[in-house]
Amino acid sequence: QVQLVESGGGLVQAGGSLRLSCAASVSMFSIDAMGWYRQAPGKQRELVATITKGGSTNYADSVKGRFTISRDNAKNTVYLQMNSLKPDDTAVYYCTADYWGGRYWGQGTQVTVSS
Repeated sequence: QVQLVESGGGLVQAGGSLRLSCAASVSMFSIDAMGWYRQAPGKQRELVATITKGGSTNYADSVKGRFTISRDNAKNTVYLQMNSLKPDDTAVYYCTADYWGGRYWGQGTQVTVSS
């Protein structure tokens, strides 16, 4: 089992920045990959970014060049730095961890971007 606790969401104006954090209850070295997904009202949940144990990253086309995923193994934490935010980025953001064949989800954190 992995517990994931997200933080850092909030309200920001378009063009602004936020950094989301996700703290894992187990060592990052035991987690194959971590990621961020988001779900906007009335829309399906979608992938935002992932990072593997080896540090390889993957981004949705809609956030490339604006968002950066990173991990701090010493703190068992993954981050999502979000710059140049747009109203379309408004959603609940969820952290995930792929651990021993299962995918675990955090409770989500709300990000609201005003125009």
